[in-house]
Amino acid sequence: MTRWRFEVVGVRPELSAVTPTLVFRLRVTGAAEAAPVAIALRAQVRLEPQRRRYAPPEGERLYELFGDASQWGDSMKPLLWTHASIVVPGFSGSTEVDVPIGCTYDFDVASAKYFHALEEGEIPLIWLFSGSVLHRGERGLSVEPVPWDCEATFGLPVRTWRAMMDHFFPGSAWIRLRRDSLEALHRFRGRGAYASWDAAIAALLAAAADGRAS
Repeated sequence: MTRWRFEVVGVRPELSAVTPTLVFRLRVTGAAEAAPVAIALRAQVRLEPQRRRYAPPEGERLYELFGDASQWGDSMKPLLWTHASIVVPGFSGSTEVDVPIGCTYDFDVASAKYFHALEEGEIPLIWLFSGSVLHRGERGLSVEPVPWDCEATFGLPVRTWRAMMDHFFPGSAWIRLRRDSLEALHRFRGRGAYASWDAAIAALLAAAADGRAS
């Protein structure tokens, strides 16, 4: 079976996309004699939060995901981020291809909470590959699997993720509410004549803070 090496060599935000998208640059290398017709490639992309350090403000924002920092040795485990599938065109030796990955700012999703918590540095990723390699031989076409142990690590710069989200959602973020909660918030905003949703929520937060103080 042919040995393959996969390397994630770069990433950029796709600012012309309809939704937030990161485009990763993937290098695929095979043996000198390997010349596949195509590779139907799949990748499972995981976050490995245990592979980096966190500033105190980051740790506070990670509490919902992992608890107190004293618990991280047990609670901070890899998180599934996403799956990606592409077709790598035929090549000889090595090639590079783009892998687009759509991103969400939905705070009900663990990966979005994790990304938002970070201020600087890199987001540790591991890519786990699978798929099928199509070859042309003397007896026609043949298929072999991508070996199960093919993987690659990559550090996604936090600034790249933030630049993408700031482009699509400048100065804002998104949360999802139940319909009855939204209706209650709408009534509160109307009764108080608040000019924006931000103003209504700020008033609720201030009232809650005053209640704790008393």
